[in-house]
Amino acid sequence: MRAEPFSTLTLARILRPWGRRGEVAAEILTDFPQRLAKMREAWLAGEHSAPRPAKIISCRMHLGQAIFHFEGVQTISQAEALRGLEVQVPLEDRAPVGLGRYYITDLIGCEVWEETAAAALGRVQDVQRAAEDKRRALPEAWFLVVGTAAGELLVPLAAEICTRIDTAARRIEVRLPEGLRELNTD
Repeated sequence: MRAEPFSTLTLARILRPWGRRGEVAAEILTDFPQRLAKMREAWLAGEHSAPRPAKIISCRMHLGQAIFHFEGVQTISQAEALRGLEVQVPLEDRAPVGLGRYYITDLIGCEVWEETAAAALGRVQDVQRAAEDKRRALPEAWFLVVGTAAGELLVPLAAEICTRIDTAARRIEVRLPEGLRELNTD
């Protein structure tokens, strides 16, 4: 296993011991849960501890959670000591995303430009999912939270509005619908 990575990506968070042999149940925090079962090494990191390497003996899915068994963890009390830790991989080991899909971490920090503007509109501060409406079966909606001189602007992350996204250049070009700016600035 390589030395401690500079940047990591969290794939799961350990919730509690599972069974009596040192396994743990973890909340899945990735869009690619199938890769967890194939992993044989990861980093375990906590809020107050530096990431440390960990060998994975096995991982399986059960009722929407990942059940991990780490090398050297054989008892319930050893498994309990892992509660709250995050299962991470180096950022460069993340799964590739398809065309037109982006990691949130790649969008945050990008400058946002209107197609015809001479200066940037602002910078992406966050990416948020729209509140789910259980009564309607609508596709999942995401918004760029853009910090502008006039305040926060929520820009729908839709192809019709975000006409060009170049995460390598850290630039997003948008075509804002009429009235959007006035609708949601602070």
